[in-house]
Amino acid sequence: MKILLAEDTADLNRVICAMLEHEGYEVDTVFDGEAATAKINENGYDCIILDIMMPKKDGIAVLTDARAMKVTTPVLMLTAKAEVDDRVAGLDAGADDYLAKPFAMKELMARVRAMTRRKHEYAVTAHSYRDFTLDAETLSLSCENSIRLSLKEFELMQLFTEHAGVALSEDFILTHVWHDDDEAGSDTVWLYCSYLKRKLMTIQSEAVIEGDRGGEYVLN
Repeated sequence: MKILLAEDTADLNRVICAMLEHEGYEVDTVFDGEAATAKINENGYDCIILDIMMPKKDGIAVLTDARAMKVTTPVLMLTAKAEVDDRVAGLDAGADDYLAKPFAMKELMARVRAMTRRKHEYAVTAHSYRDFTLDAETLSLSCENSIRLSLKEFELMQLFTEHAGVALSEDFILTHVWHDDDEAGSDTVWLYCSYLKRKLMTIQSEAVIEGDRGGEYVLN
């Protein structure tokens, strides 16, 4: 599998590249956003790792442009700090996952493995509930129109669709969607549920996700 790594800190770039190659990945490395965009336009990748703070063009701009060009490759954003605003900015731009610096290389490798394999592991390619369709092949949610989901958003929406009308606890959701992320918690579930609520409204679906932070969530 081929990965694009865009990280402007030379030492960190070199270490991540070495770890990825040790795991068997083919890696293209760049040190600024303009070079990252050029590589994305030239090549196909199984995963893209983007640092948010880069010279010439930041990671959010790179990702926004890639999604505008219909690039659906899973993207992992590297953020300088674990603030909600950083996560929101990345998810708004179309990121599939994020990792806050400093991070353990073991965790980075686990995130990359999950992102590169997960899209190909769904037994069912499409789910339907009421007036919307959830497509695993394109990671899209469709009703009156269509919108792309991140991998985590897709997994969460799939979980809700499979348990439509059933109140799901945060622990249940965390176990099934974030089992590989020890740092995920109540705020994580609330943030992603908020995104899915907004996306259901965007596609003009009658379905709604109800629930509040710290409680249970249900798709009705």
